[in-house]
Amino acid sequence: MPGVPIKPAVLTELQRQLNHELGAAHAYTALALWCVDQNLKGFARFFYKQSGEEREHAQRFMDHLLDRGVVPELRDVAAPRTKFGGLLEVARHAQSMEQANTTGIHQAYEASLKERDLPAQVLLHWFVSEQVEEEDWCDEMVERVEAAGTGAGLSALDRHIERYLADDAHGGGEAS
Repeated sequence: MPGVPIKPAVLTELQRQLNHELGAAHAYTALALWCVDQNLKGFARFFYKQSGEEREHAQRFMDHLLDRGVVPELRDVAAPRTKFGGLLEVARHAQSMEQANTTGIHQAYEASLKERDLPAQVLLHWFVSEQVEEEDWCDEMVERVEAAGTGAGLSALDRHIERYLADDAHGGGEAS
């Protein structure tokens, strides 16, 4: 049974963002594969984790739409970028992906405000907060990769990421 009807402007934005999240999952998998090829297992693991989170985000949009009586439209996912000149370029690409995602979330939220769609606003509040964390982490990642330089520094940073993810999986702390 459908919930509160969704006005066309909000539906358009929620569908767009749902598909953007699926594209981001695909793009993060490509970043992970690049890192695997470069023997950067910590970064690969991080990007695989991000890919999974993006799929979870897409699922939140799908569930919201279904709860409101709308069958989500899945669109073509563009082939992601796969060639990079180095880890700094990969980190900057992830950073720009998150910045673009923030723009999309804000655009969807603004449509929900304009149309007074309270259920969509509640959904999108979580995403607004999530994007603050995501952008902060990407900014930190770019700074750390820049500081690490090449060779031994990047290898140490990769091991740090691997330890962080292992600690996080066991209830450890936040990125440092």
